[in-house]
This record gives sequence, structure tokens and C-alpha cells, in this order.
Amino acid sequence: MVKNKIYKYITFELAKTFILILFSLSLIAWTVRAVNFLDLIVDSGYSTSTYFAYSLLNLTNIMTKFISLSFLLALILTVIRLERQNELIVLWTSGIAKFKIANLFFYISLMVLLIYLIFSTVITPTALNKSRTLIKKSGVDTVTNLLKPNSFGDTFKGLTFYIEEKKDNIVKNIFIKDDGNNLNSLLPEKSSSKNKTIIAEKGMVEKNKIILEKGVIQSYEADDTVRIIHFNKTLLNFENLDNRVIKDVKIQETSTLKILKCLKDYYYKELTDKYEKNCPKNNIAIVIENFSRRIVMPLYIPLVSIIISFILIYSKNKKSKLMKRYAFGVLSFFLLLSSELLVRYSGITKINFYIYLCIPFISLPILYLILINKFKSELK
Repeated sequence: MVKNKIYKYITFELAKTFILILFSLSLIAWTVRAVNFLDLIVDSGYSTSTYFAYSLLNLTNIMTKFISLSFLLALILTVIRLERQNELIVLWTSGIAKFKIANLFFYISLMVLLIYLIFSTVITPTALNKSRTLIKKSGVDTVTNLLKPNSFGDTFKGLTFYIEEKKDNIVKNIFIKDDGNNLNSLLPEKSSSKNKTIIAEKGMVEKNKIILEKGVIQSYEADDTVRIIHFNKTLLNFENLDNRVIKDVKIQETSTLKILKCLKDYYYKELTDKYEKNCPKNNIAIVIENFSRRIVMPLYIPLVSIIISFILIYSKNKKSKLMKRYAFGVLSFFLLLSSELLVRYSGITKINFYIYLCIPFISLPILYLILINKFKSELK
């Protein structure tokens, strides 16, 4: 009964520290990332609500990246706290074996592994996919920030802006070059324009529209003639224009189920048609890398718990104890760093993938047996 309370206490302390570190690191990284996302408002004209929704949906991706590091830091800090408060000495003198505490750390690491898998395979891809869908469906809210005096702007594909003067929502001496047939509505239906040039003396910006006054439209037709249309006032609507923000779904935003289908079709050569449909062309290496990142990388977390458990081995003096903390802490950190670096090469060849997959399965039982033998020799 007492032992169960002790195990619950250690689990609670470790979980509390893990959650605190995870949210702290994620919040700091998310704040920095959110600053970068301000380009959605400043350079792409999206609304503030779209910006905040997009930023929040990217928070899960940041949290996933910090789960392993947060568990490592939480594990080290928990062991140090228990040592400083002499709680570990109480545990050993009360008859609790060290390997049982090591097993407890291992079981907790399996729970963290499960959390990582839920985030990496379900929550994060779904959230990132929704963020990309949000960008696709949300139109430009305002073009006011996109119009900068004495500079060319190319926020929209095939459309170039230049204005000489801007004050509040009034712009003067406007030049617009349309090479993408974005403004065909300004020309007669029979027009076969290749490109258009619009010059106006004045314009008034109203959210995603510009009312131009006293200008001319020059269109270069398919028969190599130039059509010139003078206007006193005309309206340009940018609501449905395509800006340069990437709207194609990236591999990290693809569902895990689709990635698994892609790998299945790739390894069964007879399903060539399905492979072409489900997988990016000539990009199977990226698919394998993403699969490794979502499912294989979390397997390194239990390995960290075993390495940190070596700190529990008795040391005669404080100096060796301190050195042992640093040594195993740095070793665990480099293990996580190596798993992050090696995953990028896991998709290059099948051998790379199998090596990356086998490292935790081979290392874990070896290190665990060494740890148990150390604990046994310590008792002798």
C-alpha cells in the first residue's frame, strides 16, 4: 500500500514537471512562430481572425516537437529533486529496489510514447490540414497593407502594383500590370487579352476593393493589337484573386492513413496506378521520412528513461554523482538530437530506414540488462 503511494507520488511529480516544461517551451516557440505568421496580415492581406486561427492550429505541431525533450528534462529534474530532498535515500532504506523505480520511469515513458503517437499521427496532421484549408477558403480581407508607396507589390499571382503616394485609404498615381488575366471583367466579353496595364490618377481602398478614378486600361490582344479604354471610375475586386501563399497540402499535413496507403502501394510494385494516385511523384523518400518521424521517432523515448535511470546507481562522492548526472543527461540529449538528424536520412534508402528503426529495439534491451546488472552488483 505504501509502495503504491510512493509510485503515485513520483508519477505525479514527474507528470507535473513534464506538463509544465512542455507548455512553457511550446508557448515560447509558438510566440516566435506567431510573429513570423504576421506576414499573413502584412504581406498577404488575410484578416486578424484568420491569422489567430492559423497560429493556434500550428500550436499542436510545436508541442509534438517538444514532447521528447520535455520528458527528458522532467525526468532529470525529478531525480535531482528527489535526491536533494533525501527522498531517494528514504526509498532505498524502506526496501524499495532501484530497478523498480527504473521500471516506473520506463512505464511512464511508454505513456509519453503513447501521447506522442496520438499527437504525431492524429492530432497534428489534422490540425495542420485544417490550417491549410483555412488559408484556402479565406479570401483577402484587405489590400490596404499590400499597397506600399514607391514600391512594386506582387502579392497576387500575375499582378503587379505600384503606387506613388498613399494617405490613409487614398492612393495616387497607380500603375497595375496584369499578366495573369486576373482582371478580365474590366474588358468586353469578346476581348482576347494577353495582358493588361491599368493607369489611374487616384484610387480609394475599401477592404478588398479599390475604386479607381480617371484612368486608362491598355490591353494587348491576341491579334497583336492594343485596345485602349478610358474610364472615369471603375472597381477592382481582389476577393477571389489567388495570392502567393502556399495552398497545396504539404506532406506533414497529410493524414497518417494516406501515408500508410502510399507506402503499401509503393512496396507492392504491381499497384503502380494506385501508387501514382496516393503518393507524391518521385518523392517516396519524403513519405518514408515523415512516416519515421511520426511513428519511429517516439520509440526513442523509452530509451531515454533507461539511460537516465543510470543516475540512480550509487556514487561515493558528490563530484562523481554530479559528473554522472551531466554525462547521462548529455548522452540522452544527444540521443534525441541524433534521432532528429537521422530521421532526415531514413527515407533515402531502405537500409537507412531499417537502421533507424532497429536502433531503439536493439539498444533498449542491452542497456536495460546492463542497468539491472549494475543494480545487482551494487547490492553485493
